[in-house]
Amino acid sequence: MHFDGWAFDTCEAPSVATMKAWRSSPYRAVGIYFGGRARGCPRQTNLNKQWIKSVDRMGWFLLPVYVGSQSPCVALKHKRSLTIGRDPWRQGAAEARDAVNRARWHGMIPGSTLYLDMEAYDTGNRACAARTLDFVRAWNRELRRHRYFPGYYSSADSGVAHLEWARRAKFKDLPTVVWFARWGKKPSVSGEPSLSPRAWSPHRRIHQYAGNVKETHGGHRLNIDRNRIDALVARTWE
Repeated sequence: MHFDGWAFDTCEAPSVATMKAWRSSPYRAVGIYFGGRARGCPRQTNLNKQWIKSVDRMGWFLLPVYVGSQSPCVALKHKRSLTIGRDPWRQGAAEARDAVNRARWHGMIPGSTLYLDMEAYDTGNRACAARTLDFVRAWNRELRRHRYFPGYYSSADSGVAHLEWARRAKFKDLPTVVWFARWGKKPSVSGEPSLSPRAWSPHRRIHQYAGNVKETHGGHRLNIDRNRIDALVARTWE
């Protein structure tokens, strides 16, 4: 399933009432943090099967984000206790199976795209970058084995630039969709300097162009990141 338009993501899935109120916004897709041991908001009190059904019936498109183990040279200090271990292939595959199980539990069926969140890391550290890429490739391979499409979110100048290097080097098991974070630039899925114009194109890109901004729609206020999307989204049982 494909969507071309505007999306937002926020740390904790909003209430059904908020999602209904935000139908008055320009957004029609929402990022949801459905799994992963490095999630910033692990409780997700609103997010369950009924929430998925409710927002799907409202016409929302879903961008499921899995924040699994992070790079050993991750920039964020609070993520450094949640890094990839010495066997990235086995660990990546195991976390992909967890992502698949959680997606199914939430009602997101095969054919859905699930996005792996890999926060910015030191790509100049060759050993660390290689371990990170092995983990990502294992996650992608296992996801495809279960008939889900792998997406990948990271900083444009870090993880996404590294991914583009891997593509040019003809590595296999790369993601189907790329979600790049570059704030403060015109919202567009094209023109990203870290990616070749033909890479992950057409209909395989998301641009996160602003973060930590507050918006109010229908009387409900949220702190969100803003995204321009032309990419694959989740499918549900509905």
